[in-house]
Amino acid sequence: MSKNCAVILAAGEGTRMKSLKPKAMTPVLFKPMINWVTDCVTSSGIEDICVVTGHLGEMLVEHLGGKFETVEQTCRLGTGHAVLQAKEFIEKHADSNVLVLNGDAPFVDIDTLRNSLEYHEENGYSATVISAEIPDPFGYGRIIRDENSNLLKIVEQKEANDAEKEIKEVNSGAYWFRSSKLLAALDTLSQIREKANDGKEFYLTDAIEILKLSNDKVGAFVAKRPEIVLGANNRAQLAQLNEIARKREVDKHLENGVSIPFPNDVIICPDVEIGNDTVILPGTTIKYNTKIASNCEIGPYSTIDNCIIGEGTLVQNSYCYDSKIGCNAEIGPFVRIRPNCVVGDNTRVGNFVELKNSVIGNETKVSHLTYIGDSDVGEDVNFGCGCATVNFDGRNKHRSTIGDGAFIGCGTNIVSPVNIGKDGYVAAGSTIIEDVPENALAIARTRQTNKDGWVLRKKPYRRMK
Repeated sequence: MSKNCAVILAAGEGTRMKSLKPKAMTPVLFKPMINWVTDCVTSSGIEDICVVTGHLGEMLVEHLGGKFETVEQTCRLGTGHAVLQAKEFIEKHADSNVLVLNGDAPFVDIDTLRNSLEYHEENGYSATVISAEIPDPFGYGRIIRDENSNLLKIVEQKEANDAEKEIKEVNSGAYWFRSSKLLAALDTLSQIREKANDGKEFYLTDAIEILKLSNDKVGAFVAKRPEIVLGANNRAQLAQLNEIARKREVDKHLENGVSIPFPNDVIICPDVEIGNDTVILPGTTIKYNTKIASNCEIGPYSTIDNCIIGEGTLVQNSYCYDSKIGCNAEIGPFVRIRPNCVVGDNTRVGNFVELKNSVIGNETKVSHLTYIGDSDVGEDVNFGCGCATVNFDGRNKHRSTIGDGAFIGCGTNIVSPVNIGKDGYVAAGSTIIEDVPENALAIARTRQTNKDGWVLRKKPYRRMK
């Protein structure tokens, strides 16, 4: 399919969304709708893509990051006018097929694109409408066929008669065109509009009609998945899309051997990979390219965001993002693993521990009430309760290293940058500001002093009489 190209229409404002973003950037299951569409198109084998932007177009261009060509539709005068803005892009693919689809219809799928293209080419069509049969077709353009099931026309809801309104097959808003035929039809429509000089919008359905009047062969391919037609014009409809997407992703993982005992209470985003025999417990959200190996247990009430998690690991009541966790680790409850952490195999990170931009070696235990930031911690290190790496001096972050086998006593402050050597011990209650050699015991606390009778003389809350 590399010879073909795609034009994605993403100029819509989405007024009823009441959003400060372009409509196509509205997320479904935490993934912008435009990304659902571009990912599907590229995965189907189409590399040359042009995105037509409009409302807040500079924001969408920045979001796309230069991956695709973009053109702007400054005056939004219909889908036909939008495609015409990509005329130069289409002309570069003169002998190709052009896929045109909406950037705010996230459920288009690879099989539909490939099968509809095959149907388009085998029948020698100049244009192929991708359609779907849905139980409630209100608001959609109806596909009207003749007695031989050939596409006769597309009738919009407001123009349909009572019999046509009963038709369940609708236009999805996605099309295949021969590029030369598409450009010719759009040029004809543009000329008609200019002569009329009434500012009237023109649509891709008008291009279909022009082709039929020119005796070009035009067809309609019925997609197997009716949800490809779905979009959202307001937040309530967006919530429905989210639920459809959530259920679809959960069902996919159930089919792949992931155990989800209470599927209605779990959110798994697209692009997540989970190994078989892993258990996902209620209240858990798994986001953004996360990869979880087999035989893990995630949850309840955990959020895993863009992480890699090794086999056999437990993550309970915790928040982990932009990090890597090894095999057979125990994380939680109530752990926060912030970006750029690498947590090794057979580690234990317990309740109310926070890690940030740190490496935690294999077999290390950080059991409770501890903060480790900007540190390289070796293997088989033990942290007592209530420890902290003091990594920020108010202006700059500093990094510390803790060697293999070190023992960090309860209530220790490690004021970075310092190095604690292999098998070094730090006495409880110490504040470490200098390096600790290998096999040394560091004690950094003042000698205890007791002042007899001080409370009786100076008791702060005793009232004066």
